[in-house]
Amino acid sequence: MKGQKQSKADLHDKQIKALINVVNYLKEEVDHLTNLSVGTLETVKLMPGYGAAIMQLQEQAKEKEDSNVE
Repeated sequence: MKGQKQSKADLHDKQIKALINVVNYLKEEVDHLTNLSVGTLETVKLMPGYGAAIMQLQEQAKEKEDSNVE
């Protein structure tokens, strides 16, 4: 009986370690995606016409909001 309890505890330890590894991997991926998206945004900001495009998007969002209210 004692051997079964020990093997079950070992299995739980392995599962917990595997979950910790998955969470750490996901955290690294989120960090990577954050850096990638910030870099992309900063690059787009340097493109010609960025300000005009933002103004157009704001107008479209306002029109959509106004049409949803009615």
